[in-house]
Formats: sequence, C-alpha cells, structure tokens
Amino acid sequence: METHESKNEIDVLVVGAGITGIYQLHRAREAGFTALLVESGSGPGGTWFWNRYPGARFDSESYTYGYLFSKELFDEWEWQEHFAGQPEIERYLNHVVDRFDLRRDMRFDARVTSAVFDERAERWTVALNDSAEYSARFVVAATGVLSVPFFPAVVGREDFRGESLHTGLWPIDGVDMAAKRVAIIGTGSSGVQLVPVIADDVASLTVYQRSPNWCTPLNNAAITAAEQSDLRVNFESIRETLNTSIAGFLHEPNDKSAFDDTAEDRQAFYEVMWNSPGFTKLTSHYKDILFEPTANAEWCEFIATKIRELVDDEETADRLIPKDHRYGEKRPPFVNGYFEAFNNAHVSLVDLSATPITRITEAGIETGSGLEEFDIIVWATGFDFGTGALNRMGIRGREGRALEDHWADGPCTFLGVQTTGFPNLFFPGGPHAAAGNNPRYNGDQVDFITEVLIDARERGNSVIEVDPAAEDEWTGMVDRWARHGSFTEKSYYYGTNVPGKPRRYLLNSGGRPKLFSVIAEVIENEYRVFRPSPPE
Repeated sequence: METHESKNEIDVLVVGAGITGIYQLHRAREAGFTALLVESGSGPGGTWFWNRYPGARFDSESYTYGYLFSKELFDEWEWQEHFAGQPEIERYLNHVVDRFDLRRDMRFDARVTSAVFDERAERWTVALNDSAEYSARFVVAATGVLSVPFFPAVVGREDFRGESLHTGLWPIDGVDMAAKRVAIIGTGSSGVQLVPVIADDVASLTVYQRSPNWCTPLNNAAITAAEQSDLRVNFESIRETLNTSIAGFLHEPNDKSAFDDTAEDRQAFYEVMWNSPGFTKLTSHYKDILFEPTANAEWCEFIATKIRELVDDEETADRLIPKDHRYGEKRPPFVNGYFEAFNNAHVSLVDLSATPITRITEAGIETGSGLEEFDIIVWATGFDFGTGALNRMGIRGREGRALEDHWADGPCTFLGVQTTGFPNLFFPGGPHAAAGNNPRYNGDQVDFITEVLIDARERGNSVIEVDPAAEDEWTGMVDRWARHGSFTEKSYYYGTNVPGKPRRYLLNSGGRPKLFSVIAEVIENEYRVFRPSPPE
C-alpha cells in the first residue's frame, strides 16, 4: 500500500481484540500492511474479556481453541485444563499479544462510533468514542457474534436498587455474592455455568427459567503431564486435523447409525456419550442422532432419566427437562454440577412459562406468585447474535447506505466475510461464519481475507467489493441448506431471542467443506469474484 503521511492513515484497521481480531492483526502485520487494532475493552480477549462471570469457560478443548500458526507458541503454553476457565483464557490471549509484540498496534478503551466509506478517496473514515479519527484503506470488523448483550424488555428493569448485572458485561473486579440473595434470569450456556459455582456461597439463589435446555456434563479434567507431552509430540498431526476437519475438532466421527446397534448396546453407548467430554456428544455420537426422530427421542429420554436421578425433587426435575425441542435443535450447553445445585434447600427454580415476570421493582422480581426480594439480579439472557455489533457500529457504505438498513431483512454475505455496497469492509467471525469450533472457521476466514488484500496490493487494486451475484448465491445457499440442519427457529442462531429481529439463519449452513470449496474456486479464478477498482 501507499506510504501515508499521517499517523492516523493506515492500511488495515481491525476492530475487536478477540481471538479473531488478534490473529487478523498478526496476519496483516506479517503481510507488510500498516495496521491498527481498536478495542472497546481495556484489554485483549473479546468474548473472553467481557464474559468473566464465575464459571465461564471453554466447551471446546483448550488446545483446539487456541492458535495453531506457531509451533513455538503451542509448545510454550501449557493449558492447565482440557476446558480452560476464563482467567486462564485471558492470560493466554495476553501472552499471545505480548509474545508477538502486537500490543504496540492496539488501542484499548476505544469504541467505534462510526465507519464511513469515502467513495472519492476510496478509504474508510473511522471515528472513536474519544474523538480520535482514522483513515483506513481496509476495515476488518472482527466484532464477534457474542458481543452485544441482550436484555429483555421487562417493566421496571432500571428501578432495581440492588446490583444488576449481565453475564456478558461482568465487572473486572468481580462481584461479592457471599450471603446475598441472588436471582439469575436465564438458563442458557452462561446461566447454567454460573449457577453451580455460586450456589454454595449465596444466602439464596432463585433461577428464573424461560425454557430448559438439554444440558449434559462437560466432563472437564486437568491436563496431565503425559497428555502435555503427547500434545507437543503430535502438534503437526493435531494442526493438520484441526485445519481440515469438518467441525474443527479432534473428535473421531462415528460411522454408525443408531439402529445399527441393539437396544442394549445403544443404552451402553449413551452412557459412554454422557461421560464423554464436551462436543463429542454431537461430533462422535451416532451419525443420525440429530435427524432420526426415534433415535433422538431415545437419547432425550436417556438424558431426562439422568436429570431425574440427579435432582431430588421430582417437580423440579420435571421442569428442568425440555418439552419444546429435541436434542440439537438448540445449541446444547455443557455443565458441571448444574442439576445437583437444585438439591440445595436455598436454591429454587421458577418456571417463567407458568409464572412470568410481571415487573422488576426497587426490591426485587415480581411474578404472578408475588414479589421476591433480592440483593443481586444477574441477567443471563444471551446476546444479539451474529449481526448485533456490526449493526451498531455506524457503518455507512456507498451513497451513505447504513449497514443496518442493508441487512434489514437479515444478513446477506459472501463467505461470511463481505457484503456488496460496502467496499473494503470485511467481518470474519460474524454472520454466516462458523458451524463448529469458531476459532478454526474464523481463522480460515482471516487467512483468506489476508490473501485477498495481498492480491489487491499486487494488482494495484484500491477497492475490493464482491460481485452481487456471488453474494446472492452464498446467501441463498445458507438459507436453503439451513432448512436441512438440526437447528430450528427455536435457536438464537436464527435471532429468535431478540424481538423484532429478522428470522434468518446466522451460521454457515454449508459448513467448512462449502467454505473451503468456494475459497478454492475464488483462488483458482484469480479473485475475480471481487470487482477491482480501478478495472483491470
């Protein structure tokens, strides 16, 4: 790229210091671009900076979630647990930032308030909340899919005089919950992680549940010295598997259908699955478990039986068993001691379908059963998934078009990295990005974007904008193939949890194989899917 006279003129501006943004900064610098990363938080981590509530942790194996671009980094960092907790994750990301001297090109406490494309200059003008302004040839918005916490529109939410917290905006200094009366609203992934961790410390804990999920054990464990040694020895094969596998995991797929086994063998296999770590319950299960109704129902009944065994009170156990969806129609959370927490006399469960919240008062939460007073209310109510952050950045493309208007009916993208009308803007890790282990998919996108930028530099192209026909084809594929996937519109992957949000599939329904095949086609055709400026 050209040499810029102003220190505020750069080639690549990266937004977001999560796993994807950190990697994009590294790749951009490595490729010789001038680059700057801006982050609204006071340190790196992205999701793993903001979600620091007690119990927050990976549910993908730590060594499959971290970076693979450096064997030295892989060798020198010893993950302590198969599924690391937030403090260890944050330490790791700070280590990576310092290990590769990335911090000097990062600005923290810097929130983007607008990003406007200047068609004449063919550059983006990006304004920050502290009045700073940057001119960038390219903007890479690595803002993530879980970065805008969602609060339901409950009457009186602002009236509460105690502490009111969202799991996705947890204070850096933590929260003292000892001997406090605590309410948790929501039983998605964050709620079910938080409950068992604080249950023994609080004076009382009331969990408000809209709908239960098919929770199964995470089965976490410390990584032994022998396992650490094996990880180092097998790095190259691990990297090869993670860089090519469909879901981005090391798990061995199962080539059996459920009814290849006898009823007795299936029950034994379900027991193996129940005791297996994390996502193996999806990736190594019977290959038809998500789509064969009878097999799925049998697996659900197996989980339901486990819940009844773990929870002493029959009525509470019944309320913790989903009735509105099959296993895999929503993203299933993985838990440590969640069900057992309800055996404590001071832990109770409120079924919001039977007794909805009518209002929040100064003292607590009011339902049809009356008022319960609290010292702390925790909103574990999820996120405006996929498009939330991008639609709030003040992004304006050609002719001043707002991205939120362009996506008024849901996102339209090419490869989940670009959308027409917004030249030189990329958003790895956003809508239509992943369908498995996020860092693996998002890393694929970052690598592709970097190669696109290098190609443009070599050809002397100042503007990169995808052909609308290619965008239509990719978005049409996402929408069509989503109908054949396991997730339904009950899942937040369709934006269902946010009132008024378009019901459109927000993941990549074609998965990694489709991503790889289209990228290969783009490269083979010398990136002609991107309309160059000036024309070649």
